[in-house]
Amino acid sequence: MHCLLRLLIGALAAASVAGCASRPINEPISHVDVESGYRASVRLPKQQNKDLNNLVLLAFSGGGTRAAAFSYGVLEELRRTEVVVDGRQRRLLDDVVLITGVSGGSFTALAYALYGDKLFSEYETRFLKRDVEGALIDRAINPFNWPKLIGGSYGRSELAADYYDEILFQGATFADLEGRPTPTAVAGGTDLTNGARFAFSQYEFDILCSDLGKVHLSRAAAASSAVPVVLSPVTFNNYAGRCDYKYPAWIQNVVDHNSDKVPSMRLLQRYRDIQDFRDSKEHPYIHLVDGGLADNLGVRAILEALGEFETNAAFREAFHLQTASGSLRRVVLIVVNARAAPRTNWDKTESPPGIASQLMKSSDVPMSRYTAESIDLMKDLVYRWETQRDLQILQARLAGESEAQAEARVPKIDVFAIDVGFEQLADEKERTYFLSLPTSFVLKPEEVDRLRAIAGTLLRQSEEYQRLLKDLAAVPPK
Repeated sequence: MHCLLRLLIGALAAASVAGCASRPINEPISHVDVESGYRASVRLPKQQNKDLNNLVLLAFSGGGTRAAAFSYGVLEELRRTEVVVDGRQRRLLDDVVLITGVSGGSFTALAYALYGDKLFSEYETRFLKRDVEGALIDRAINPFNWPKLIGGSYGRSELAADYYDEILFQGATFADLEGRPTPTAVAGGTDLTNGARFAFSQYEFDILCSDLGKVHLSRAAAASSAVPVVLSPVTFNNYAGRCDYKYPAWIQNVVDHNSDKVPSMRLLQRYRDIQDFRDSKEHPYIHLVDGGLADNLGVRAILEALGEFETNAAFREAFHLQTASGSLRRVVLIVVNARAAPRTNWDKTESPPGIASQLMKSSDVPMSRYTAESIDLMKDLVYRWETQRDLQILQARLAGESEAQAEARVPKIDVFAIDVGFEQLADEKERTYFLSLPTSFVLKPEEVDRLRAIAGTLLRQSEEYQRLLKDLAAVPPK
């Protein structure tokens, strides 16, 4: 006891001498170069071993290790599934061009972008089957770390980021991902000030007049999974106004107040979010917390982008996705939804739940509702694309073209929207098991393995996924 007391006193003394620890500072840029940096429009045309007839997009939800393991299981299934393209056999995983992730899903997204196929031999031991939560608690209560945590801007999430660097990301930055043949990975956070989504992409860092390339992957993962109260926000400097940032072409109609060309209120809200970020005098700092608060599926940005692809030629040109030649044939969106719904008995007692339970539920309820809306938006997008093409063909027929001429002139792009989630399990006992798994950063090894296995099973059982495989003339998994 005396030794512990001396240790605590020594730590406090060290804190008073050392002063406040500082967080890493993101660096400013003086010029925006839209043809460089870690952004999908730059990487897409350069990525090797990609069949750009098929645009395969993945969205990984939040949910701690549960989400990380579940999304990893989908990657494993895509790796096992082989398809035939132009007479060549290839893995469906090779056609994935973009992965978005929030919270637990961001770890899998970023780690696959960094490791590629090496992930399948290392991810379990490095992260999934490690007691990450216990290690973070140990570091937080270690007196030798208190000098970093007392005052200053370092915070518990920066301590977590250092740990993620040690066990998984190994000091890698976004610049280290730029030349890799892996999909573009985008981790999402939530701006604590205005509740806006904030993606770790150079597009977003352009707004801040900052260089994403020098930001560590571990800080992106830490920000994306920074559960409020439990973990501290991750802070970035906002240098907006010090570079020649221009609004992307696909929201210029909003800037010009041309309401006839504004496709949706969601785009208008996105413009307002950017306006807030661009005012660095009023907002010199951006404080990011768990990305699930703004988008627990990590799919909203993808849906907005696909909506712009549908209606905006400038957007298609910027991303090198022109369809006049008919080269793009399929857009595949796989949403991996690791949402949990643990049962409670709160409504069976007169006494309300404790403060901690209320805090967790107050964020879980709106995230679950938002998740359901995102899935509806995904289904609505598919319907709109199909209806839009039917209308274009009808207009061509009314103008005197034959049905064959009309169908040949209007590019046909099939959209496959695939939702993978625990609610799709038919067995009630099995469904309850997975929905009851905790949102934490530690699971038993057998729980991790069951999550990986059920992810592959649910993907294979998806009717939409089977329709895709049939359309691709798939080779059955080995």
